[in-house]
Amino acid sequence: MSTAYDFDFLHGEWDIRHRRRTDFLDPGSEWREFAATQVCRSLFGGAANIDEMTVPSQGWKGLTLRLFDPETRAWSLNWSTSRTGRLFPPVVGRFGPDGRGEFHGDDVHDGKDVRVRFVWSGITATTARWEQAFSVDGEETWLTNWVMDFTRRAAS
Repeated sequence: MSTAYDFDFLHGEWDIRHRRRTDFLDPGSEWREFAATQVCRSLFGGAANIDEMTVPSQGWKGLTLRLFDPETRAWSLNWSTSRTGRLFPPVVGRFGPDGRGEFHGDDVHDGKDVRVRFVWSGITATTARWEQAFSVDGEETWLTNWVMDFTRRAAS
């Protein structure tokens, strides 16, 4: 069952290795790799957090606001980027007993309705993995189109 402390692992500073498809809807598209850094801090006594990711090679920044709903025991993950200045529709979900978090939502990509899935896994004190996948067929199939591998920065 999810708690208000599920994302405590993410607080602090991270180096991130991105792998992202050049076309989020084409399984044959190439993967591009790039680096980023991220700083995440706790809000609401742990029941929320916000991070800012800096991607120097791409010239943009992103942020995620995560909010825990104590009534539903679910998290909403709300993403924005400096390229648009708008919040994307949230994905909502929770962590399971195995420590894997799965979050779903609806969005539009390149004019097509997509079901979005975020997965958090491989969580340790110094590493984590985030994956994004889209489904255009009602969750029959998923295409993973973005993967981020997190490594905690050493304390200064």
